[in-house]
Amino acid sequence: MPDRDTAETAMEELSARRPDLGEVELVRDSLAGEDDAEDAQWLVVLEAPEEGGWTTEQLADLDAFTAEHDGWREED
Repeated sequence: MPDRDTAETAMEELSARRPDLGEVELVRDSLAGEDDAEDAQWLVVLEAPEEGGWTTEQLADLDAFTAEHDGWREED
C-alpha cells in the first residue's frame, strides 16, 4: 500500500472482518534500488496457521479483501 494510513486502515478492517486470521502486522518495504523514502510501500502481513495452513474459505476471503484494496496476496 502506498502509505501507512492506508495500510493501517486495511489492517484494522481485516482484523475486524476476520479475527480468525490471527495477528496482522504492518511492514515497511523499500522498493529494490530506490533510495527515496517516498518509494517505500507498506505491507499487511499475516502468518499462515501452523497446523493445516489456510483454508480455502480464508484464502478466498483474503483474495476478495486484497482486490477491494487494489492489492494482491503473496505467499513465500
